[in-house]
Amino acid sequence: MNEKAANKVPGKDLTPTMEDYLEAIYNLSQEKRVVRVKDIAKRLGVKMPTVTNMIKTLSERGMIDYEKYEYLELTGKGSYIGSQIDQRHQTLKAFLTDILQIDRDQADEDACKMEHAVSPTTLERMVEFMEFVEDCPRGGMDWLAYFDEYRRHGKSRERCLERMKRFARRYEAEILAMNEES
Repeated sequence: MNEKAANKVPGKDLTPTMEDYLEAIYNLSQEKRVVRVKDIAKRLGVKMPTVTNMIKTLSERGMIDYEKYEYLELTGKGSYIGSQIDQRHQTLKAFLTDILQIDRDQADEDACKMEHAVSPTTLERMVEFMEFVEDCPRGGMDWLAYFDEYRRHGKSRERCLERMKRFARRYEAEILAMNEES
């Protein structure tokens, strides 16, 4: 094996379509005992001959085990890559719905498009931001509601200042309460 092939990241050379198939097969394998070509066709909204062609390609790349007219199975490599793609999808969907408050169906559609382009670094930062919003004293649902209001009504210096003062009073009260407990 040459040096280039040895350093290749598994799945790095996959097209977005191949990733969609691996993710669909991975999800189907989590839901059902066996995965069939017709299950994939139905999930992806494509015709069975189209699935068969992609199955051959993925099989040649060592992602799935498949014999014609039989069930198919992800290999260890295919399962790993499928789970990684699904994890990216779920993280992006959660960011879109929980943070940006995008409709679930729209978020699912957009996450599917984004999952092929976002880097691991960006994805990790999004996860950290989501955790920050949930854990930070200024975070939580109030902060998200203010974000929604800001989106709908635009920037208002007076409203922002009022919220900051309210936050400061609540935060100060929490600090005093913690000091009293100590």
